[in-house]
Amino acid sequence: MDDDFWRRKWRDGAIGFHQPAPNPLLLTHLPAIGLKAGARVFAPLCGKSLDLGWLRGRGFRVVGVELVGEAVEQLFQEAGVIPEIERFGDLSCYRTDGIDVFVGDVFALDRETLGAVDAVWDRAALIALPQPIRSRYAAHVIATSAGAQQLLVTLDYDQTLMDGPPFAVSDEEVRALYADAYDVALLASAEVEGGLKGTCPATETAWLLRAT
Repeated sequence: MDDDFWRRKWRDGAIGFHQPAPNPLLLTHLPAIGLKAGARVFAPLCGKSLDLGWLRGRGFRVVGVELVGEAVEQLFQEAGVIPEIERFGDLSCYRTDGIDVFVGDVFALDRETLGAVDAVWDRAALIALPQPIRSRYAAHVIATSAGAQQLLVTLDYDQTLMDGPPFAVSDEEVRALYADAYDVALLASAEVEGGLKGTCPATETAWLLRAT
């Protein structure tokens, strides 16, 4: 799986991972983070998620990063706004009032370019990545966000029954990836109704990661 895999997904409209409404786990568990009005929330691998607009509508500032430019263009087109575009090396940043989205490789985004953030919302980033990349990704987000607290969503299932993405991430892997930097708290866990993609049983889990 390479960058072209995701570009093809967006080109072909094969974006079943895009949710038609703000994520219910975000709505339920955001208060657990205790953010103040005006706090800045980082959403890695954000696509054209409606979570960004929902967060902005509740008084937070939002910054995302997304590999595929077409996804970001659709995000702003569907919101009916025209963003300003600024270059940062290999990245472009699409800006409107309270929402910044970088286009490019998440690993090209450094702490200085990202700027200060108060929390990370990871709904479909960690689980979008195959196992060999996840440890690098987790460490990069921790470093880039300066250890900001995270609200993380994972899926776990028998990986032999279905190819990812989304990939299975076990509770044990979450703790292995994050326990050195955070207190790792399981907020909620439930079976995916109808199974994942209708093919296999899966469990969806929400986590709160707070700096130790």
